[in-house]
Parts: sequence; structure tokens; C-alpha cells
Amino acid sequence: MNRYILRRILLLLPTLLGVSILVFGLMRLLPGDVVQVLIGPELNVSDEQRAALYRMLGLDAPLHVQFFRWLGGVLRGDLGFSLRTDQPVIKIIQQRLPVTLELAILSLVFSWLLAIPLGILAAVRRNGAIDLFSQLVGLIGLSVPNFWLATMLLLFTSLVMRWQPSPLWVGFFDRPWINIQIMILPVISLSVAQVAVVMRMMRSTMLEVLGHDYIRTARAKGLSETAMLVGHALKNAFIPVVTVMGVQVGLLLSGAVVIEQIYGLPGIGWMILNGIYQRDYTLVQGGVLFVAVAFVLVNLLVDLLYAYLDPRIRYT
Repeated sequence: MNRYILRRILLLLPTLLGVSILVFGLMRLLPGDVVQVLIGPELNVSDEQRAALYRMLGLDAPLHVQFFRWLGGVLRGDLGFSLRTDQPVIKIIQQRLPVTLELAILSLVFSWLLAIPLGILAAVRRNGAIDLFSQLVGLIGLSVPNFWLATMLLLFTSLVMRWQPSPLWVGFFDRPWINIQIMILPVISLSVAQVAVVMRMMRSTMLEVLGHDYIRTARAKGLSETAMLVGHALKNAFIPVVTVMGVQVGLLLSGAVVIEQIYGLPGIGWMILNGIYQRDYTLVQGGVLFVAVAFVLVNLLVDLLYAYLDPRIRYT
């Protein structure tokens, strides 16, 4: 197991290097740069002043030199400074991370608490009313884009209910009730699609497991349905579901960019998107690198969870 974990961590390095090169190159392909954004279209700036700005921001060097300078800083634990605010990128990520973490945790808990029991009941009571309801929920959840749902929820609450969440972010530990009101609509907007995916996967895998011989043997031995489900079926049915859930965790930790933008949540996705608009190269590179690390580590955790769910799985 330890060798497997070490090997996966070592494989993380070329992955992160590839992500860094890709993001660095794509940011430079965007039209304009941070100096043009800072100067704006109306200011008259001489060529000498413009060149001084490039030197001050370290953008006068060749691209490969800029990349290796930034990569050297990353290896020392320094993601650089924002080209717009001159704040350390690590500090900005630390400020934005609690928002994204709260949104991700609430969305995951809400969706899993609905999807897993509904998927199990749909499989146990196949072709019944609950199964038909779950299929309807899955169809709607997969068909409705989250950005459209988020917009409709805002329109409904503002025009019909005459209520809108606070436009200013308030942390949970500062004012819990205001924070909950801010997070209600974003959590619903994100959770609908997650409920559909997890519920359908849970139903499918549970149906497959319930058809195996050892389940029929457990029933023949006189085990109750509850004991059979909990003791024999659930762990095996959870293995594909855990894979889907791990992907969802990784995507949400990367920041639900559209949802954060619609609701004005100052999270990781909002930070990266605004960094792209402002051509803040170091901020975007540091944010994407953080997201890549989080995604890979979550997938490693999912792989390790397989061994707990199925003792036959061994890592060497």
C-alpha cells in the first residue's frame, strides 16, 4: 500500500508539470496582456513607460525564462504574486478557499443524502412508484443545465417571493443565518445534477449486485432484507458510485465557476475566471495548479477507499 501511494504521488509530478505548461501557454495565447489591461484604452503612455511596466512585472524576459522562473518559485512553495494586486497568490487562494469548500461540502452532503437512499429504494422496489419517480428526477437533473437553473431560481425568488440573498459574502462563523441564506440557491443549483448522476449510478449498481448468486444465497439463509442490503449488497454496489462521487468532489473543489459567477460567490472559480479576464497570469497559473493538486489527491483517496469497500482489492 505504501509503495502504491508513493508511486501515485510521483506520478503526480509529471501531471502537474503538464498542467502548468498548458495553462502558461494558453494564458499567453489570449489577446492582450496585463500591461494593456492596467493601462486601459484611454491613457496615453510612452513606449519607455510601457517597457518599464513590463520589466517591473517580469514580462520582458522570453517566455521560457518566465516559465522557469515561476516553476522555480513553485518548487520552493512560492506561487508568486498577483500582477494586479501584488498580493501573494497563496494568500489569495487561502482567502477564496473557504467559500468554495463550503459550497462543495454543502452541495455534496445535500445531493448524497438524497441520491443514495433514493437509488437504493429505486433498485429494491424496481418498477414501482419510487423507481418511476427516481427516473423522472434523474431525467430532469441531467437535462437542466445548472446555469439555467441558477438563473431561474434567482428570477423566481426575486419576482415571485420578493426575496433575494445578500449580494455581499458573509462567512458562516460571522453570521450563520445570513450565510445559510446566501448558500441555499447555489447549493440547490449545483445539487440537482449531482443527485441525478449519483442516484442513477446507485440504482444501476444495486440492481446488478442484487442479481448475484451470493445475494440469493443470503436470502435463502433467511436474512432479512435490511441485513442483506447492509451486510452484503451495499459495499459492492458502492464501488462504482464512489468513483462518480470522487469526480464530483474534484470538480466542486476546482470551483463551480459559473455558479460562483452568477451568485457572486468569491471562491476559487470566481478568482480564476476574473484572473483570466484581467490577464493576471500568476494568479491563474497558481489557481489552476492548486485545483490540479486537489483533483489528483481526491482521486488517490478514492482509489484507497476501494480497498476498504472490497477486501479483494490490493495495491502493491
